[in-house]
Amino acid sequence: MHVDTARELKALLSRRLSEAPPSAVVASGAPGGWSGIALGLAPVAPGQVHLAVRLLAEADAALVLGALDDAARSEVDVRVIGPVRPQRSPTPEQLQRRTRPLVPGISVAHPTVTAGTLGGFVTRRDVDGLLVLSNNHVLAASDAASVGDPVLQPGPADGGTAADRVGTLTAFERFVATGNLVDAAVAALDEGVAADPAAYPGGALLGAVLPADEVDPDELVEKVGRTTGHTRGRITAVEVDGVGVQYGEGVVHTFDDQIEVEGLQGSFSEGGDSGSVIWRSSDRAPLGLLFAGSSTGGSAGGGVTFANPLATVLRVLGLAFVAQG
Repeated sequence: MHVDTARELKALLSRRLSEAPPSAVVASGAPGGWSGIALGLAPVAPGQVHLAVRLLAEADAALVLGALDDAARSEVDVRVIGPVRPQRSPTPEQLQRRTRPLVPGISVAHPTVTAGTLGGFVTRRDVDGLLVLSNNHVLAASDAASVGDPVLQPGPADGGTAADRVGTLTAFERFVATGNLVDAAVAALDEGVAADPAAYPGGALLGAVLPADEVDPDELVEKVGRTTGHTRGRITAVEVDGVGVQYGEGVVHTFDDQIEVEGLQGSFSEGGDSGSVIWRSSDRAPLGLLFAGSSTGGSAGGGVTFANPLATVLRVLGLAFVAQG
């Protein structure tokens, strides 16, 4: 319907809801006398919208739809969204603690590594259950570890000890001198270790990972990491070849086809954020695995962050991204 018509219908229904007796409200637990119904406009084409109806409970649909004729009902976008609460991002201090169930963004590491970030959860055809996704240099100690080694949460730098074991290193992509595509590793969860794959700031990410060739410059992105928490940035370059990363004294590996990100306010990432999954702000599509960065440069002087295309990580290690528990 035309946007002006929708606004008139929205105003009419709002008046009816405000005049409805309390006994007409079906939703239980709606606080402060709220009806449990929100109304808005959902664009569908230039100048055309649907009436957006957002419900605390499915049963409340009758309170709105019962007042509409058949023609109007075809122009309504009804969704049950449940309780609405402020979205609070975890602080770095919270992300560095021992956390159960495991959630994205928390401290994790091989016993010989300081600490990195648990980026998210994946599955692999030859392994039962969920696997933790992070970097080789976080879970596999930059090729120095062996499959079967323990993984700790939190990492040793945050007080993690053998008692904080949560999984077993299962697979990692070894480094070569030049032409690396990913810095990635996975660890299978130990029996009894619970995880919540959907617990990103703002809720679950999309299950579909953005293809590497669809990652575009200028996209707004986000991540949650052990050191800087929940940050926002912008993709400033894609398909970046020859990124030299220093993994130790005199040890440099170069990477091709990488994603560059700058923070919108200050640094997008700092040491310890390695392993974070990066997602697109517009639709929450996961697109990158953060693995390195600089502390200077960039348009705002806060350095730049580099990430492997997440689709490449999944392909190389034979993984599937898990968005929900």
